Amino acid sequence: MASRQSFQAFGCLTFFSCILFCSYAPTFALTDVEQSYIARRQLLALRENRKLPDGYEYTVKTTEKFENERLRRAFIALQAWKKAMYSDPKNITSNWFGPNVCDYKGVYCVRAMDDPKLKVVAGIDLNHADIAGYLPVELGLLTDVALIHLNSNRFCGIIPESLSELTLMHEFDVSNNRFVGAFPKVVLSWPSVKYIDLRFNNFEGCLPPELFKKDLDALFLNDNRFTCNIPETIGKSTVSVVTFANNKFKGCIPRSIGKMSNLDEIIFSNNNLGGCFPQEIGLLRNVTIFDVSKNSFVGSLPANFSGFEKVDVLDISGNKLTGSVPEDICKLPSLSSFKFSYNYFSEEHMACIKPERKNIVVEDTGNCVAGRMKQKTDKECKQMVSNPVDCSKDKCTGGSPPSKPKSPPLPPVHSPPPPVHSPPPPVHSPPPPVFSPPPPVHSPPPPVYSPPPPPVYSPPPPVYSPPPPVHSPPPPVYSPPPPSPPPPVHSPPPPVQSPPPPVQSPPPRTPSPRPVVSTPPPTKDIVLPPNIGFEYQSPPPPMFPGY
Repeated sequence: MASRQSFQAFGCLTFFSCILFCSYAPTFALTDVEQSYIARRQLLALRENRKLPDGYEYTVKTTEKFENERLRRAFIALQAWKKAMYSDPKNITSNWFGPNVCDYKGVYCVRAMDDPKLKVVAGIDLNHADIAGYLPVELGLLTDVALIHLNSNRFCGIIPESLSELTLMHEFDVSNNRFVGAFPKVVLSWPSVKYIDLRFNNFEGCLPPELFKKDLDALFLNDNRFTCNIPETIGKSTVSVVTFANNKFKGCIPRSIGKMSNLDEIIFSNNNLGGCFPQEIGLLRNVTIFDVSKNSFVGSLPANFSGFEKVDVLDISGNKLTGSVPEDICKLPSLSSFKFSYNYFSEEHMACIKPERKNIVVEDTGNCVAGRMKQKTDKECKQMVSNPVDCSKDKCTGGSPPSKPKSPPLPPVHSPPPPVHSPPPPVHSPPPPVFSPPPPVHSPPPPVYSPPPPPVYSPPPPVYSPPPPVHSPPPPVYSPPPPSPPPPVHSPPPPVQSPPPPVQSPPPRTPSPRPVVSTPPPTKDIVLPPNIGFEYQSPPPPMFPGY
């Protein structure tokens, strides 16, 4: 244990220096063990609330001289980041030393927006640098930064909450790395952000509904591990491009999608979405790319799909759609690619089989269209085609699915038995004792399975004797029979040797369930999921005016 602590205290640079220089076959790709180590080091370095304390920069001593205090803050942040980098095969940060931070490679300075006399760090672009490491909490000191591009590196761990201090953020691209954790809600604190690119990482969980209330232009979420339903607030989004592909989203396409007036491209492919298409999709008259392939959508195509006046690429392949492919879709004026293969369509209009324009690509294989090549077998088609889904009753279109018949409620297990003067007790009540005398005249008859009463050897009581109270139960099991001569009319009833039981007998015992003893899950070390995006290279983000 002591050696392990001393190793951690020695720092991360020694660990990676050994990896880089002592290996016979040097490689710059991170193994899962190395990535796990980096993530662990980041968690150990984070403050309790993952933020910097107020005035933190004043606690760091520097001997260099700077033009202004903001450049000094940037120096502290960039030096902390360099220490958090464990592999830089292209030597991008080789000149990251000294007070002239504006000369650092990948660091860009401009005049401050609030004070043109001051030069500040406004952007960091390390795209395709192949650097391995993590983001230190000190990056929260870069309060003048409006652009961070880290596309195609090997950064891992989480996005620290201290980045909420970067209130001028305009473009944030961390795509094609190995970041983990929930959706980085720190982006919700940036009032001016327009471009968010989280592609090809290992983010997981649900999307916050507030995300689609941001004034965004582009949002890339594809190739992560997001789950849950897509929030209904998507209708409030101002994005022109949004990608949900290659995640684990489920549920319906929100009906509010028809309100996305700025939408140009939207991609839902390869998720667990399902149900019928909402009619509101036909309101997306400006969309040019609409891709819902490789999901579980059912039903027929809405008639208002013909409202895609500007659509260039339409891909609905790999679902469970039925019915016919209408003529209007295949005659859309801007259509160049229409894929509806691997569904259960049984009819296809001639305009789709032989398009009028030669520049249209149509793929219809794997359906149930008679006379067409490479279709499903009759056996595969029969069940789906003969039982089409009624989309008017589908919840994804706003319909009400047929309600299931309600089963009668079960009687409560611990309900007390009725009083003595009520109708016969339930079947599960215990039979009366065998040695008890016959019940009074006014009591209900005993259950069928009780034995016949023993013969009465004592003479009946006189007519004028008061009958026993109706509510008194029979005497206990071992009480002796009443004496033969009845008591006089005016004398009180004979004392009972054993006290009578309470009026309401307790319910029959039911065997209590055996307690379930749950064992806590075993604790494991940090094991991060495999890299799913390193082999991809995302395109560079669009350039906005002023950057």
